[in-house]
Amino acid sequence: MNVQTPESGYHYNVMRRAIELIDQGGESLSLDELARQMDMSPAHFQRLFSRWTGVSPKRYQQYLTLGHAKALLRERFTTLETAHNVGLSGSGRLHDLFLKWESMSPGEYARKGDGLTICWGWFDCPFGPTLVMGTDKGICGMAFGAETGEAAAMEDMTSRWPKARYVESAEKLRPWVQASFGADRAVTPLHLIGSPLQIKVWEALMHIPSGQVTTYSEIAQRVGSPQAVRAVGTAVGRNPVSWLIPCHRALRKSGGLGGYHWGLPVKRAMLAYEAAQADA
Repeated sequence: MNVQTPESGYHYNVMRRAIELIDQGGESLSLDELARQMDMSPAHFQRLFSRWTGVSPKRYQQYLTLGHAKALLRERFTTLETAHNVGLSGSGRLHDLFLKWESMSPGEYARKGDGLTICWGWFDCPFGPTLVMGTDKGICGMAFGAETGEAAAMEDMTSRWPKARYVESAEKLRPWVQASFGADRAVTPLHLIGSPLQIKVWEALMHIPSGQVTTYSEIAQRVGSPQAVRAVGTAVGRNPVSWLIPCHRALRKSGGLGGYHWGLPVKRAMLAYEAAQADA
């Protein structure tokens, strides 16, 4: 079920352990010491990191520090109004917001998936075991089970559309999943199933370029509900297609990471991964 390399899930587990160690030791933790605590040689440890991120462990370590969120807000903050009008990342490259997507009507959403067939499958992805769901129109769900566990992730996703019919079919979803974690996410079709407010919030999230971040209050401004930051935050948290609809790029105005439905270690790994890729 791999979509990148046979070691993709293993690499994430290495990242997860490294995050815990870096939290304890900070940037003062040397490469040799970090590798020793990971039970690896420095050369092997560096090779794994470089293969996954494209940068050295020391550089990646900087992206995982607790202060990185504030640095992202300071240096890579995206005004969604500008991003929406221009459609370009800071480097001038077209970014990955131009996904092909369509949403259910409010009436269809209210039926809780009644009459809908949803295919599902588990895949080994860069951020650990990943549950992907899709209709004939595109991916409608993506959940990461490294922190929550696979059973909890499955229960979470199926509870969103309790009246749908679920069919295991990883092969049908595989081309979309491969595109999702490849160089061009724009070829991945999405089928958004949510309330009108949720759809507006998720669309705003897709205007945040890879490697950049914005705030919950900025999203609230963008969707025309500047006083409804809490409701917007809830809609961000209910995003059913994590990674492709990049709720991990939404931070608190204070510079805090905020929450993440699939676990903060996953959010931090995603932000670090994208920042490293952008710099590389």
